[in-house]
Amino acid sequence: MSAVVAIAVFIISYFFIMTEKINRALVALSGGVLLLLTGIYRWEDAYTHYIDWNTIALLFSMMVLVSITKKTGLFEFIAIAFAQRVHGAPIPLLVGCSVLTALGSALLDNVTTVLLFVPIVLTLTRLLQLPSFPYLLTIIFSANIGGTATLIGDPPNIMIGQAVEHLTFLSFIVHLGPVVVLLFSVMMISVVILFRNKLKKNEDRIDQLMGMVGTAYLKKTPMLYQSVTVLLLTITGFLLHPVFHIELTTVAVAGALLLLLLTDKEAGTEKVFQEVEWITLFFFIGLFMLVGGLERVGVIDELARGIMILTEGDLPFTALLILWTAGLFSGIIDNIPFVAAMIPVVKEFQSYGMANLDPLWWSLALGACLGGNGTLIGASANVVVAGLAEGNGQRIPFIKFLCYGIPLVLVSLIVSTIYIYFRYLVPFQQSL
Repeated sequence: MSAVVAIAVFIISYFFIMTEKINRALVALSGGVLLLLTGIYRWEDAYTHYIDWNTIALLFSMMVLVSITKKTGLFEFIAIAFAQRVHGAPIPLLVGCSVLTALGSALLDNVTTVLLFVPIVLTLTRLLQLPSFPYLLTIIFSANIGGTATLIGDPPNIMIGQAVEHLTFLSFIVHLGPVVVLLFSVMMISVVILFRNKLKKNEDRIDQLMGMVGTAYLKKTPMLYQSVTVLLLTITGFLLHPVFHIELTTVAVAGALLLLLLTDKEAGTEKVFQEVEWITLFFFIGLFMLVGGLERVGVIDELARGIMILTEGDLPFTALLILWTAGLFSGIIDNIPFVAAMIPVVKEFQSYGMANLDPLWWSLALGACLGGNGTLIGASANVVVAGLAEGNGQRIPFIKFLCYGIPLVLVSLIVSTIYIYFRYLVPFQQSL
């Protein structure tokens, strides 16, 4: 009975999130509270097991850093300089933003990258009177695809890297890098073809842009130098994660607190806190509670066990089934609890005589990371972009995103299937 209740609450909540008739944070939190009222789990369980406070703290800290930095005019300066470099041409601008987002997501993590890039993109589209949707959509796709390439790019990769000692930072690049480059190229070409007619030059705006002096937007006060320094230190901390093994959340919280201490008189801590995207943070909390209900009643575990029973230890079948299951489910539920449930299951395949589990790990990573492009709540980066956009009056419709996201996920999974099959499964079958 508890499983039926948890599934029903999840489906109903998901329906209202899709229709966007009620604030999505309110819907997700209401669903979570219904699970509490029906006794699926207690508050203690939600706090300690299901709400991922690391993600919440990381998001909050990066929002604080971005909020303070935004006051210095740095994002306007970068936006103008970048737009002037491509002479305000909409398509080169789109490609440039996408490449930078993908690289940033691979070197940092996709949530941090979109928090840094979205304010710049919104500034650019406002300056040039361009539709923001194609740019925001491409940033989401680029962040999730780029984040797939490295160990620190996406939370599922971090979890897999922590669970399997021999999968190093370099391993992820070597094994996932080639298919990520291919998928990014396919995505970029598709987006340019789809939106080329909507991205028209506005010559008047371009003339205004080329006449702008970017440095005029910089507020050259101590806060500018403090913001840039702390932001660079935080990013350096992220990059050095494989060396010092300090958690990304710890680095982000330390950076946010340091910048708040340094700029309290000029920025005002209370004002900074008022500008945090609280709707996005509470939506995440509610979403974690909803997925936690499915986890509590064993839905996710049963799905994982079902894969094991269905494949009976056959490596090629198992690898491809994990790829597609992870890809399709990551668009519906958060990929973090799904990967958490799958890790012990993949390890258990050793009992079936599988000596080399690496193809399964790469299948799980590709499916979980790429599947996040399917819906607006499929990955953390998606929700953050949607929240930042809505805060700037540029709402991303759920169904509209779905129309672009689902086809991309299907193409990504087909390409990944071919890649996994020929790179790992054909050599395995030839060795038998």
